[in-house]
Amino acid sequence: MPKMKTRRGAAKRFSVTGSGKVRYNKSKRRHILTKKSTAIKRVGRKGGLIAEQEVAQVRRMIPYKF
Repeated sequence: MPKMKTRRGAAKRFSVTGSGKVRYNKSKRRHILTKKSTAIKRVGRKGGLIAEQEVAQVRRMIPYKF
Protein backbone atom coordinates (compact mmCIF):
# COMPACT_ATOMS: atom_id res chain seq x y z
CA MET A 1 0.00 0.00 0.00
CA PRO A 2 1.44 3.44 -0.88
CA LYS A 3 2.18 6.11 1.65
CA MET A 4 -0.58 8.53 2.57
CA LYS A 5 -0.17 12.14 1.50
CA THR A 6 -0.15 14.87 4.11
CA ARG A 7 -2.33 17.93 3.56
CA ARG A 8 0.43 20.51 3.53
CA GLY A 9 -1.81 23.42 4.52
CA ALA A 10 -2.97 21.54 7.61
CA ALA A 11 0.59 20.47 8.46
CA LYS A 12 1.64 24.12 8.57
CA ARG A 13 -1.29 25.17 10.75
CA PHE A 14 -1.56 22.40 13.33
CA SER A 15 0.90 20.83 15.74
CA VAL A 16 0.45 17.94 18.14
CA THR A 17 1.22 18.16 21.85
CA GLY A 18 2.89 15.39 23.81
CA SER A 19 -0.44 14.16 25.12
CA GLY A 20 -1.92 13.96 21.61
CA LYS A 21 -3.99 17.16 21.61
CA VAL A 22 -3.95 19.37 18.53
CA ARG A 23 -2.72 22.94 18.90
CA TYR A 24 -3.30 25.84 16.48
CA ASN A 25 -2.48 29.54 16.31
CA LYS A 26 -5.24 32.11 16.62
CA SER A 27 -6.08 34.36 13.69
CA LYS A 28 -6.12 38.17 13.26
CA ARG A 29 -2.52 38.71 14.36
CA ARG A 30 -0.65 39.27 11.07
CA HIS A 31 -1.06 42.88 9.97
CA ILE A 32 -3.10 46.08 10.47
CA LEU A 33 -2.87 45.73 14.23
CA THR A 34 -3.35 49.44 14.99
CA LYS A 35 -7.12 49.39 14.55
CA LYS A 36 -7.66 46.14 16.45
CA SER A 37 -8.44 46.29 20.12
CA THR A 38 -5.89 45.36 22.76
CA ALA A 39 -8.12 42.52 23.94
CA ILE A 40 -8.23 40.91 20.50
CA LYS A 41 -4.44 41.16 20.16
CA ARG A 42 -3.90 39.77 23.66
CA VAL A 43 -6.20 36.77 23.07
CA GLY A 44 -4.39 36.06 19.82
CA ARG A 45 -1.01 35.67 21.51
CA LYS A 46 -1.87 32.29 22.95
CA GLY A 47 -2.76 29.43 20.69
CA GLY A 48 -5.79 27.26 21.12
CA LEU A 49 -6.62 23.58 21.22
CA ILE A 50 -8.83 21.90 18.63
CA ALA A 51 -12.10 20.53 20.03
CA GLU A 52 -12.19 16.79 20.64
CA GLN A 53 -14.90 16.38 17.98
CA GLU A 54 -12.57 17.68 15.26
CA VAL A 55 -9.38 15.82 16.20
CA ALA A 56 -10.29 12.87 13.96
CA GLN A 57 -10.53 15.17 10.92
CA VAL A 58 -7.14 16.72 11.64
CA ARG A 59 -5.64 13.29 12.27
CA ARG A 60 -6.66 12.23 8.75
CA MET A 61 -5.12 15.37 7.27
CA ILE A 62 -1.75 15.02 9.04
CA PRO A 63 -1.31 11.26 9.53
CA TYR A 64 2.43 11.27 10.29
CA LYS A 65 2.40 13.90 13.05
CA PHE A 66 0.59 11.59 15.50
